[in-house]
Amino acid sequence: MALLILVFLSLPVSGCGDEIVEGEYHIEYLNKEKSRIVKVPYEPEASDTDGLIREFLAVLCSDSDNVEYRKPIPGDVEVTGYSLDGVLLTLQFDSDYSNMSAVEEVLCRAAVVRTMTQIKGVECLSFYVGDAPLTDAKGSIVGSLTQDSFIENPGEQINSIQNTSLTLYFANENGDGLVREVREDVYYSSNISLEKLILEHLLEGPETAGVRSAIPEGTRLVTVSVVEGVCYVSLDEAFRNQDYKVNEAVVIYSIVNSLTELPTISKVQISVNGDTGGVYRDSYSLGSMYERNLTYVAGEHQKFEQATEEK
Repeated sequence: MALLILVFLSLPVSGCGDEIVEGEYHIEYLNKEKSRIVKVPYEPEASDTDGLIREFLAVLCSDSDNVEYRKPIPGDVEVTGYSLDGVLLTLQFDSDYSNMSAVEEVLCRAAVVRTMTQIKGVECLSFYVGDAPLTDAKGSIVGSLTQDSFIENPGEQINSIQNTSLTLYFANENGDGLVREVREDVYYSSNISLEKLILEHLLEGPETAGVRSAIPEGTRLVTVSVVEGVCYVSLDEAFRNQDYKVNEAVVIYSIVNSLTELPTISKVQISVNGDTGGVYRDSYSLGSMYERNLTYVAGEHQKFEQATEEK
C-alpha cells in the first residue's frame, strides 16, 4: 500500500479535522511486568481528529504518573509520522520498533490500536517500520487492525497475551488436495477466540513453499461463533469468487479441518454474510454442517478422487 505524504508529529496541530463528540476516553498502558494491558481514563485537550491523533500518540509515548503502568511505545521507539487515508490510520515507526520482544510488541500493538480507534473517523490502523509494513515473528505482514482484533471480554479491563500452536490446512499446488501446516509459538490476545485466530491465519495464507490458499483471494471473516460444538462461520461475498484451479471440496475442508483441530469443535457450518441458502459451487450446501474429513489431505489422491466422484 502506498503511503500518503506523512504529516510529521513535530508539525503544528491542524485545526481542520473532524469535530469529535465529547465523551469518555481512555489510554491503554502496559502493567509493570509488561504482561497485560491496563485501561486508564483520560480527558483529552484536543477536540478534532488530527489533534486527538497527535495527543494520543504523545501520551502513548510518555510515562504514566502511576508507577504501576508502563507506556506501550518504549522510549527508544520513535513515531516518525502518520497519515489518515479515509478511516485507515497508518503509523510509521523507526527501526527500533523491531527491538521489542514478541510479547511486548503484540501488547504495544494492541494498546495503540485500541487507544487510537476511539477517535471518530479512525476505524483501523496499519503499522510500518521504516518504509516496510510490519511483519510478525514468521515474517507474515500483519496488515490492518481494528478494535475487533483485540476484543475485550465483558466486564474485564485487562487482557493478556498467550501463545499456542495452530494446525492449518491449505491447498496443494495442484489444488486437488490438502497440506497440513503447523505453526508454533503463535502469540494472540487472550480475548480473541481460538476459532477466530485460526480463521485469521487461514485467510492470511500459507507459509509453506509450494502450497496455496484454498479460500478465494480477498475473502474476509464476518463473524465466527461456537455453540454446542458447532462452529458457525460467516464469510463475506468474496468467498463466492471462484478459483476453479482449487477443488471445491478442498476449499470446504480447508476451513472445516482447520477448525476441528480444536477439541471444542466437532462440526462447521459456513455461510456468506450469514446467508446459508444455496450451495457452494455445485454440491456443497451452505446450510449443512460438515465434520472433519482427512480424506483430502495431500498424499491420498486415490481416496480423494473416489470420494469426489461419489459426491
